[in-house]
Amino acid sequence: MTQQFKVTYATLSADNKELHSMLDAAVEKVKGEAGGIYPLLIDGHSRQTAGFRDCVSPADTKFLVARVGSAGAADVHDAVQAARNAYPGWRAVPWQERAAIIERAADLIRSRKGELTAWLILENGKNRVEALGEIEETADLYDYYARQLRVNDGYIKGMGSLSPAESNTSVLRPYGVWAVIAPFNFPYALLGAPMAAALLAGNTVVAKPSSSTPLSGIKLTEIFHEAGVPGGAVNLIAGPGAEISASLVENPDIAGITFTGSYDVGMSIYRKFSAVYPKPCIVEMGGKNPAIVMAGADLDRAAMGVFRSAFGMGGQKCSACSRVYIHEKVFDDFIARLARLIDETVIGDPLEKSTFLGPVGTRAGYGDFQDYAALARRDGTVVRGGDCPAGMEGGYFVNPTLVTDLPDDHRLLTEELFLPFVCAQAVSSLDQAIGLANDTDFGLTAGIFSGDQSEIDRFLDCVEAGVVYVNRAAGATTGAWPGVQPFGGWKGSGSTGKNIGGLYTLPCYMREQSRTVIRG
Repeated sequence: MTQQFKVTYATLSADNKELHSMLDAAVEKVKGEAGGIYPLLIDGHSRQTAGFRDCVSPADTKFLVARVGSAGAADVHDAVQAARNAYPGWRAVPWQERAAIIERAADLIRSRKGELTAWLILENGKNRVEALGEIEETADLYDYYARQLRVNDGYIKGMGSLSPAESNTSVLRPYGVWAVIAPFNFPYALLGAPMAAALLAGNTVVAKPSSSTPLSGIKLTEIFHEAGVPGGAVNLIAGPGAEISASLVENPDIAGITFTGSYDVGMSIYRKFSAVYPKPCIVEMGGKNPAIVMAGADLDRAAMGVFRSAFGMGGQKCSACSRVYIHEKVFDDFIARLARLIDETVIGDPLEKSTFLGPVGTRAGYGDFQDYAALARRDGTVVRGGDCPAGMEGGYFVNPTLVTDLPDDHRLLTEELFLPFVCAQAVSSLDQAIGLANDTDFGLTAGIFSGDQSEIDRFLDCVEAGVVYVNRAAGATTGAWPGVQPFGGWKGSGSTGKNIGGLYTLPCYMREQSRTVIRG
């Protein structure tokens, strides 16, 4: 469907009256529906459960967004069994029809953009622009993957032959039942996109959203069903993360898995999943993403790029800029510019148009912030932030924080924080900056600001990250978009070496079969 205005993660503002009027109406409608009870979705049917999880708004913890069913062991077993039973039928659906179904799902997401955005803001705490961007991204990921399936003719390719009677074909085929375990920070994009990729490839799906944002999974599964995916081919379970994830990882009928989340959990899944024989395990993990600011950089551009990457969505992106290495010649000037932007930050209710920074998404993150702020005060210089805004105690609100003067090996410079928290260090050369940037187990995103092409070329040649940006005010290390910037990490940030939303994503959900047929 045609879109007059699209919000992406590079959108600097969304001052579109028609768009906000639509969203205002959706917010009022959704608020009136809040507090409802949502069962699980297994084998095309609602599944009532003995227990429910109360999903509250991180902006106002007294506001009940929804009550979502909490799965037990029997529910997980039944969901996997339903997906297994549906697999032969879904695999047999022609790939062109599967692509059309996923494209219909993308259209349904766009047609419900206001409603889904409103639910996302209430459930997750993103501001309007970030929430609109995620809903748009989810639809674009569906369309992009479907287009890749079409462009590659279903991944059915003719090969050479050794005789005139011989016909050889390479075919990519599905694996079977695919589990998708998603995080809270992008509950639509990072649950929906792997579900769509697995379904396009001919796999069936058991999806498990974050226990902090389970309603998103309900909404996505309903949309897949409405678009034409058979009930058993896509199943939704929710509940306590560790228990359900373990049940999926240990279930022998799960043929493949996609997990997005922390390094520790991702590596545990990666080690355990292939206990009997190798199985595809796509784990997208964290980042400790650096930006480098050189002496010849446009400092206003650099400050804006770091600000948006470090504090957009409360720093709760695996791509968030959490380290900045600034040439000593411009260090003080850069810090002053970044501090001014922090001073101008509008913190508040994410439903308001003027809000840039809403709450952090979870109680655990709110507690972590207090601990990290105490470390910053003890071991470094807190230039801005390190505390919580007054009068906002009803939600998980914190102030954007800028810290300097830490030792290079300090945990605030080595651990993923997942909060609006950035640490700045002075460097004397590009080589020093690149060395520090690469001195991490992660390798997700990185950025540089420089007016010297030789510096840019050296950065691009030497930096160890899967997504890199140069002189990007819209986000020093953040803002990837499907079909534009494939998103994925090196080293401890990802397992496949292939990025999502790119040319090589869909084949990760399929395996190759070589077919030789002799005629006559």
